[in-house]
Amino acid sequence: MKKWALFSCIEELHGDAGFGRVLDAGTGPRSLGWLATLDTDSITAVTGAALMARQVERHAPGWNRTQDRLIVGNWSDPELLAGEQFDTVLADYLLGSIEGFAPYLQESLFERLRPMTARRFYLTGAEPYVARRPASEAGILVWSIGRYRDACLLLLGKQPNREYPLDWVLARLRRSGFDPIATRKFPAAFSAEFVNREIDTCRGGLERMADRALGEALIAHGDAIRARALEHIAAHGALRHGSSYVVVAEPA
Repeated sequence: MKKWALFSCIEELHGDAGFGRVLDAGTGPRSLGWLATLDTDSITAVTGAALMARQVERHAPGWNRTQDRLIVGNWSDPELLAGEQFDTVLADYLLGSIEGFAPYLQESLFERLRPMTARRFYLTGAEPYVARRPASEAGILVWSIGRYRDACLLLLGKQPNREYPLDWVLARLRRSGFDPIATRKFPAAFSAEFVNREIDTCRGGLERMADRALGEALIAHGDAIRARALEHIAAHGALRHGSSYVVVAEPA
């Protein structure tokens, strides 16, 4: 399995202690596949989408011991895992992706997870890259890809992700009863795989749009952005723009 830099950072910050009972609060094949390689007593993995649960079952082998659980649920439901506590809670890009399942819950997400966190809370996220037009060529391309993807999602009646900056995250953690004890930032380098995945996110929906002229125009616009981005990657190796971050917090 590919070792992601953010997960390697979490292992380093965690040290030699075991992770104990783990809650993967926004699971996916990437996070659950990594957790399966660690010293854990149990893993409880939560996703808001039945489709993601099926992907996890296919692409994250090794996690499903008898003491492990995979739950399809929404953190807006107060009964979800009510009264349970975990030694380690992981929110891997959950803050941004939860917008598609429970819009506006970001304001209270940390308060929701705080009573479940007995020892350590780990959060990974990305600095927003669609809010303002950047100055660099790579930045403009990443910004264009993100805004194209989000515009298409909205036209198709879906909800785009909404990332939050690190400063907002730290302030909200403190207000929610956490004590942030460490942060790490990593420069982002977007590959051709990212470009193709984001451009193609809505392609099927655009092909089925009732307004065929609009759908075809949007597909053509996406392909034009794709061509410029792939040309830049061929020349420079990646689209280098923005950053991701890891936050470590403990109950205050």
